[in-house]
Amino acid sequence: MILEICANSYESALNAEKGGADRIELCSELALGGITPSYGLIKKVMNTLSIPVNVLIRPRSGDFTYTEEEFEVMKEDIALCRELKCNGVVSGVLNKDQELDVARTGKLIELAGPMSFTFHRAFDWVPDHGQTLEELINLGAERILSSGQSSNAFKGLPLLKTLLKQADNRITILPGGGINKENVLHFRNEGFTEVHFSAGSSRKTTDIPQPSMVNLDAFDEGRQTFSDIQKIQEIRNITT
Repeated sequence: MILEICANSYESALNAEKGGADRIELCSELALGGITPSYGLIKKVMNTLSIPVNVLIRPRSGDFTYTEEEFEVMKEDIALCRELKCNGVVSGVLNKDQELDVARTGKLIELAGPMSFTFHRAFDWVPDHGQTLEELINLGAERILSSGQSSNAFKGLPLLKTLLKQADNRITILPGGGINKENVLHFRNEGFTEVHFSAGSSRKTTDIPQPSMVNLDAFDEGRQTFSDIQKIQEIRNITT
């Protein structure tokens, strides 16, 4: 089973490789659902890691409906990833009604070539998952990252199984969201060949000074999250 770690920093990326991951999705700001990492971080990771690196292309937090200016930024970021010889990108665009923006997503897939293209968890917002799956196959996407339109992939397992059956090896269904050592075997036993998780832990780094830099009650500036080597190794051992 292929283990993909959602790595939010250089440390997390290194931990993913040391822990036995097969691939990473590199991003920043996981607390906001993930956004595109900096050029410097991508380059540093590409120069250090030997496992494949897929990069999240998401110019901001929030929804997945983008202005023309934001879409231009996404295209430029994909070009940079191609220059750095990344394995793939993780991206996608929705319309305001949350249906797949076929034209724009198709353009991103075209620009990503020859890198692989994963359609990210915007899939969990689409109203017609079956139709969207077929559209992504027709566009040439390689995989769909999804929690089964639920708060976590274990709760969404019934829909994920439906998607896996419909995909019929034409596109990879990549379960992600809340996967851990307690539930990962459920996905392998149902026939999924890849899983996506962060193996996250956190540590206290400082007492929070005043004033706070953010306006989010749930965000603790005094703690740092990272992908935990031990958690990755545990899941690697379970799935081997």
